[in-house]
Amino acid sequence: MEEIVNRVAGSSLITLNLEDYYHKGERITWDMKDWLFQGMILKEKDYRTALKEHDWSQYEGKNVAIICSVDAIVPTWAYMLAALNLNKYAHRVVMGDLAALELVLYRDALAAIDPEEYRDAKIVIKGCGNLPVPESAYVELTTMLQPVVSSLMFGEPCSTVPLYKKPRNRG
Repeated sequence: MEEIVNRVAGSSLITLNLEDYYHKGERITWDMKDWLFQGMILKEKDYRTALKEHDWSQYEGKNVAIICSVDAIVPTWAYMLAALNLNKYAHRVVMGDLAALELVLYRDALAAIDPEEYRDAKIVIKGCGNLPVPESAYVELTTMLQPVVSSLMFGEPCSTVPLYKKPRNRG
């Protein structure tokens, strides 16, 4: 009887799973509407007082997306003051919705990758998973790795979609 050989396990393919870069911290929104007088107007003195009295420690370690869910004119400095207070406790603060927050969290995580570690490697960027990975993270990782890898694929090692193969030097 012939031994069954797992060719995928024995190959030189390196699988990168973007889910491994998912920040586990809680994601929440901080809505400026909650700080507006009658949900429409920012009164500077009242706002500054409310910010001073607010318990910012509740945001400890959280990822916070600052939004304004109502149609109100809010000066830029008001968001900046909120961010200054949130930054003391939160892991990450962004201006935008939860989708924008996710993009920034992935951008931060991917910035820690040294593409040189994958020089001339055959890479499979794993698809399908259980965590929400924005498509932009796949594009960013592809853009980062393409200059250094010998090949880039998407999917699972047993069933990949070829994306890129480094041209051979003809000399």
